[in-house]
Amino acid sequence: MIETFEQFLRLTHATSALIAVYDADDRLRYANDAFRSVYFIDADETPLWPDLMRRNFELGRGTVIRVADFDEWLRSTQSRRGKIGFRAFETDLVDGRWLWMTEAVQKNGWMLCIASDITSLRADERSVRQDRDLAIKASQTDELTGVANRRFVMARIEDMLECAQDGDAGCLAVFDIDNFKYINDRLGHHIGDVVLRDFAHRIHQIVRRTDCFGRVGGEEFLLVMPRTILADAIVIIERMLSIIRTCRPLIELPDFSYTFSAGIAASQAMDTVSDLYRRADEALYAAKLNGRDRACAA
Repeated sequence: MIETFEQFLRLTHATSALIAVYDADDRLRYANDAFRSVYFIDADETPLWPDLMRRNFELGRGTVIRVADFDEWLRSTQSRRGKIGFRAFETDLVDGRWLWMTEAVQKNGWMLCIASDITSLRADERSVRQDRDLAIKASQTDELTGVANRRFVMARIEDMLECAQDGDAGCLAVFDIDNFKYINDRLGHHIGDVVLRDFAHRIHQIVRRTDCFGRVGGEEFLLVMPRTILADAIVIIERMLSIIRTCRPLIELPDFSYTFSAGIAASQAMDTVSDLYRRADEALYAAKLNGRDRACAA
């Protein structure tokens, strides 16, 4: 077995294909020479994917990122990265090369990335495919907050429920910012938008890579937690509640704070998306009735 593994390693380092493995925390655990060369990773480095992308962006190398705000790009990309079992897409490199990248994710969150150089494709075809990818990204992203939108999140609930039929239960949480209408009426819709963006950004930073967080409308957000039992989901949400309580997002109003309420429901074998969403929404209503700034489980 050891000899076979060593042979596999020799083969991966001999190929021109880019090969990398990330763990559930999105830390690089293995990369062949081709991958390390393209993304400027030293032989002994095991960086987190967001840190690697930030470093290369700041140094003007690696993946082409056509935005002025790196954090905005990171939120949007992480909202889709590792959320489904398999994903394939194209990516540009600053040096002019063009890669076809695939991501295969295991149930435990570990991800295998394989990329090949497709620079030789015709320039006109390349432009069309780039425009297509940008359109796909826009169709899956909430314009105001940069996290996943309703369409993408609802699809991830469907994925979770398919797994639940095989015994891999999960949980859905519905979030609602408390007294949001009062914030809009008293401070204006511009401030309301600032609060929505602040909430999305802070929650996004602590969402596990295998989970999916997105805005589904107004002040309502969803968190899809595959392969998560209810007790663990409650712990996760309680941590988020604590973090939001301490937020002071308005420079012009340093004492301003806000909270949110959450309803959590565990998936069941015969659930439809509507069934699960309804139970989580009922739990959210209970959280509101019991004083807000808390989570209730269905």
